[in-house]
Amino acid sequence: MDAELLEDIRDGIAVSTLNRPQARNAMTFPMYEGLAAMARRVAEDDAIKVWIITGAGGKAFAAGTDINQFRSFATPQDALDYEARIDRVLTAIELCPKPVIAAIAGACTGGGAAIAGVCDLRLGSANAKIGLPIARTLGNCLSMSNYARFAALIGPARLTDLVFTARLMEAPEALAAGLLSEVLDTPEALAERARALATTIAGHAPLTLRATKEALRRLREAAHGVPGDDLVTMCFTSADFAEGVDAFLTRRPPVWTGR
Repeated sequence: MDAELLEDIRDGIAVSTLNRPQARNAMTFPMYEGLAAMARRVAEDDAIKVWIITGAGGKAFAAGTDINQFRSFATPQDALDYEARIDRVLTAIELCPKPVIAAIAGACTGGGAAIAGVCDLRLGSANAKIGLPIARTLGNCLSMSNYARFAALIGPARLTDLVFTARLMEAPEALAAGLLSEVLDTPEALAERARALATTIAGHAPLTLRATKEALRRLREAAHGVPGDDLVTMCFTSADFAEGVDAFLTRRPPVWTGR
């Protein structure tokens, strides 16, 4: 069986490829942990100048967390442990001192959008669709850290719109919103452009890049201490969340009750 996370390092550029194209690259916990480990490797290896994260198959960057992993959720602590785990992985990517580029083709939703959101630059192909459709799919919520990250990235109004409508932002809108910095015609052109951009950035002053990353992170940091565990447990331990998981896995519309 092919590895779920592929790694390639050459010419000072590391590429991590989320490799479950048959499942739209939905994230398993080992895949999340693999990204955290790669973040540490990139940070510690002086030969690596830039890190690219992308998805295999051209149809998805990552369509969130693999929903099967939610079937075992039974207690408030399960929800808090899940969000703590994801936030630890996202923070590892966010704290990586080297520039990180997300190359996004196809669906980039939920946890996939969260991964892309903590990258420094996001490139997309014309088929990119980015969003947080949890109000339509699972009935869960984001952690306070992720609300803060997305609000800093696209603004509170756009974030509210995406969550409330559960729609996906297509590439032209994402470009106009600043969520994507470039849009390429095809996934193949996207891969070429991501490597070309990484090569350009790799030739720039590393301390300037590192200082800029850290300065922007410090500006975002203030909201990370706002309490939100009660919101996470309210959603993840609800009957609606159990209904959303079952409906997703059995391919039927969920019936929400607000409980």
